[in-house]
Amino acid sequence: MMSVSPIHHAIVVYNDCMTTKIELETSLKDAMRAGDDLRKRTLRMALSSIKQVEIDKSQALDETGIAAILQKEIKSRRESIIDAQRANRPDMIQAAEAEISVIEEFLPKGLSPEELEKMAKEVITELGASSPKDVGQVMKALLPRLQGRAPGDQVSSVVRKLLAGA
Repeated sequence: MMSVSPIHHAIVVYNDCMTTKIELETSLKDAMRAGDDLRKRTLRMALSSIKQVEIDKSQALDETGIAAILQKEIKSRRESIIDAQRANRPDMIQAAEAEISVIEEFLPKGLSPEELEKMAKEVITELGASSPKDVGQVMKALLPRLQGRAPGDQVSSVVRKLLAGA
C-alpha cells in the first residue's frame, strides 16, 4: 500500500485498498517528486475535474462517480486526438495518447466486448425489453452495474444492437 497521510487515513477503504482519489493524489505527489511533467499535468487535470464536480454537487464522489469522470477525461482526449489528426499535429496526438495511458491506470479493468454484451443481455432479459424504444430503460439499469468499466457510448451501441436484433 502506498503511503497515506494521517488526514487521509480515515478515507482508506476496507482491506487496505485506497480509494481512486487518494491514489491520484499520491501519484501526483510522486510525479512532482520525480519531475514527471506529463504525469503531473494529467493528474492535476483529473483531480481538478473531480473536485469541480464535488463542489458542484456539494458532496464527495464515490468510486463510480470518479470512474465516470476519468472516462470523460479520456473521451475528451480521444476527441482531441481526432482534432489533432485533422490539423496534422502528431505532437498533440502523442501527448493526448500519453495522457490517456496515465488516466487509464486509475480506471478499473475494462470489460471485454463479450462480457459487456453478456451483461447487457442479462439486463434486457430482466427488464423484458424488446424494442429500440427501451434503450433508455436498459441503459439506466445497466450503467450502475458496469461501474465505469466501459464507456457509455460503447454500452449504448451494444444495447442498441441487441434491441434492434430482438
